[in-house]
Amino acid sequence: MDKLVHGIFLPKRFFLTSGYATSPISPLNAFDAALVKAGIAQCNLVHVSSIIPPDAERIESRPNITPGTITFCVLARMDGDPGERIGAGIGWGWIETMDGTRYGLIAEARGYKDKQALERELQGKLHEMARVRNSKLTYSETKIECLSVPKNRYGCAVVALVYVPWEVEDARRAPLNQNLYTVNTVRQPLLEKQIKSK
Repeated sequence: MDKLVHGIFLPKRFFLTSGYATSPISPLNAFDAALVKAGIAQCNLVHVSSIIPPDAERIESRPNITPGTITFCVLARMDGDPGERIGAGIGWGWIETMDGTRYGLIAEARGYKDKQALERELQGKLHEMARVRNSKLTYSETKIECLSVPKNRYGCAVVALVYVPWEVEDARRAPLNQNLYTVNTVRQPLLEKQIKSK
C-alpha cells in the first residue's frame, strides 16, 4: 500500500459556533454582526469543504484567536429581508470505511426553513455522503440557527465548524498509523525558521 501523504494544512482541533443578527443598514452588516455573535468576526475566514481529519478533536470552548488570523472553516450562511423566516445549519459526523478507516464529514444547509426542516436536510445529506463512500455513519450531530427578520431590518444566520489554527508541530504529526503516513516537508524548514525568529 502506498503511504498517505499529508502536508502542513492538516487541522488537529475544531469547534462549532453560531450566531444570528439583524441590521438596519445592509445584509453585509447583518452578516458581520452575526459573525460577532458567533465569536469569529476577528478571523480572516477561508471557506473549505467537507472532510474532518481522522485524528481531529472537537473542543467545546472557543479559543481566543488572534485578530487577522487566516482561519479555515465550513460556514453555512443565510441572509433574509424583513418578514422572512430564515435558517442555517451545519451537520457533522464520523464515518467508518470498509477497511476500518475513520474520518469525518460535514454538511451545510440553509434556506427559508425552520429547525426541523434543516435537521432533516442535514441528516439526509450526511447519510448520503457516507453512502457514496461505501461507509457507515457512526455518529452525527447538528447545530442550527433560525430567526424571523423584523420589519425594517436585514437578517443573517451563520453556523460554522471552525478549524483551530495549528502549529508546525501539529502539522508534523502522523495521524492514526505512523507506518502509513509520510509528511510533506518541503516548507517545514522555512516555517520553523520563521517561528524561531519571532
